[in-house]
Amino acid sequence: MDAAAPPRPPKLLDRMREAVRLRHYSLRTEQSYVQWVRRFILFHDKRHPVMMGSPEVEAFLSHLASDRGVSAATQNQARSALLFLYRVVLQVELSWLDDVVAARVPKRLPVVLTPREVQGLLAAMSGVPGLMAALLYGAGLRLLEGLRLRVKDLEFERREIIVREGKGSKDRVTVLPENLLLPLQQHLSAVKALHLQDLADGLGDVALPDAYALKSPGAARQWGWQWVFPSPTFSTDPRSGARRRHHQHEQTIQRAVAQAARTARLAKPCSPHGLRHAFATHLLQSGADVRTVQELLGHADVRTTMIYTHVLNRGGRGVLSPLDRYG
Repeated sequence: MDAAAPPRPPKLLDRMREAVRLRHYSLRTEQSYVQWVRRFILFHDKRHPVMMGSPEVEAFLSHLASDRGVSAATQNQARSALLFLYRVVLQVELSWLDDVVAARVPKRLPVVLTPREVQGLLAAMSGVPGLMAALLYGAGLRLLEGLRLRVKDLEFERREIIVREGKGSKDRVTVLPENLLLPLQQHLSAVKALHLQDLADGLGDVALPDAYALKSPGAARQWGWQWVFPSPTFSTDPRSGARRRHHQHEQTIQRAVAQAARTARLAKPCSPHGLRHAFATHLLQSGADVRTVQELLGHADVRTTMIYTHVLNRGGRGVLSPLDRYG
């Protein structure tokens, strides 16, 4: 009888996923990295990456910028994925890896809505999307930070929101707006009723952080760990295969904000992230210290926060035009 055939080694993209998960990168990063590696291989007629090197990487990145017209940030994301592939997955340490130049990201001033424009935008929204948009503006949250809030992260007595694993996997504390206390409590009452019904149906568990899921798997059904903004439908976790209720999809709020901007007839580009820009600018406008705003936003460098001070300057650096003075 023939001996059993040795198991086939995992495919390259499966190895890529394994390496990403081992380092506890987010699902979004995993999907992005795998997609860029797949596109890199297809661009070079399905050649294996071990048979390619610096010229092929540079050619692909150049193609993205010249032919596809991607932004510098997107080009750098592709670069990071390929460097991860060679250094971590294929364990290649060659001198050319350090020579793959990153695209220069242009410095742009953010588009900021005025307080009147924000009021008009929020007035054109209602329901859960309206509450989510008000929270993004009132607390200066990134979209995914707002969507990933758990019930336990809302500190009603202290008027605080604990942002867990924000950008750079950092926790921070930001303000819970007084005007949202009652709407949020009413919203959570409805969410709790939904959670109790899910439990009665034999469901009701949510995804937990990796370490905590191992230490306390029963926490997945506890009220404090539930999403503040749960999805109205169930979905299948792409990693574990578990069927659960995830948080709301980011496109829900993105589309609602875009529709509200049209309803309010705002000429400026509007997005959920623009509400975070407005939060920072309006705080500085009201006299808040830039260091305080930096902490609320979770910026590692105060220079990132300082960009909003440029938005505050009126009339180009805050000077009076000679046309207004002498014209």
